[in-house]
Amino acid sequence: VSLLQAWTNSINQANKLALLAWAKETGVDLVQINGQRRYGGPPPGWVGDPPPAGSEVFIGKLPQDVYENVLIPLFQSVGRLYEFRLMMTFSGLNRGFAYAKYGNRRGARNAIAALHNFEVREGHAIVVCKSTEKRELSVDGLDASVSRQELEAVLRRVTEGLLRITLHPSPGQKQAQLAVLKYGSHRAAAMAKKTLMEGDVRLGGAEMRVDWLKPDVKQKLHSCDEKPPSRRAHGGKCPGVPKPAPPSPALDRLNALCRRQYLGTPLFLTKCVQENPNGWLRFWCQVVIPGCPLPFSSFTWVRQDGPGQSAHEEAKVAVALKALHMLGES
Repeated sequence: VSLLQAWTNSINQANKLALLAWAKETGVDLVQINGQRRYGGPPPGWVGDPPPAGSEVFIGKLPQDVYENVLIPLFQSVGRLYEFRLMMTFSGLNRGFAYAKYGNRRGARNAIAALHNFEVREGHAIVVCKSTEKRELSVDGLDASVSRQELEAVLRRVTEGLLRITLHPSPGQKQAQLAVLKYGSHRAAAMAKKTLMEGDVRLGGAEMRVDWLKPDVKQKLHSCDEKPPSRRAHGGKCPGVPKPAPPSPALDRLNALCRRQYLGTPLFLTKCVQENPNGWLRFWCQVVIPGCPLPFSSFTWVRQDGPGQSAHEEAKVAVALKALHMLGES
């Protein structure tokens, strides 16, 4: 046994033994992987679908020698737990924070009301607040030559749950790209972030930075509406944002349908993916409707010969017509 291993094993032995005794007595199964220890997800006896978004709380300011034998009974006292995740260091201490996911949103509200500023130990008040459950990462500083296909091949090999990748000129570095990665769950995104930050992942670019996608960066990228970078990309400058055009009848009809059926407000995403020398633009477009289980997507060719609505607006019309058709509207 190395000196480092002996030192690691010697840390906090009393609390570790108490945790082991509790786990044996209760039959609670704790699984440790990639720097976090997890209970449940789902727990024994769970029937039905996973909890909806908004059912998870973030727990911060934990003493680093407090473990699940104290935390799980505490957080179970206010509602039924679906999952509990404690972030761990290599030394066997916790990293000062955890996540508790309840069977429903009410459990999360109860936990915040009852346990925020609760003293788990005298003088140690914890933070309990709504988890943002972020699912998008930004990877800045990628080499300009890296393609979306190459990036996706690497990420699917080293991470799980990847849903979508988009590439943009880096807002802060010349001749570099920024990738936005969307994952199927917060846990998958957090594991991917850890892997990309700590693992030996070769994605090109000496100054690669991995972070949660910040709202201001997301807004800036969305307003730029850049094409995927190519040899003809122009240094990542954001073109002027066109003035909004009057809503088309198709967009009006889709909005009215969503109001009538209480489906929520449609959210449109458009991306120019190809440009022909003769002036035609090929767009990928998608509309996400909160009340529909899957988004509606399509590709369309658009040509803008003069004044009028922008190419992005025309792409929105195309996918709105598809959504209307799929929802039974002629």
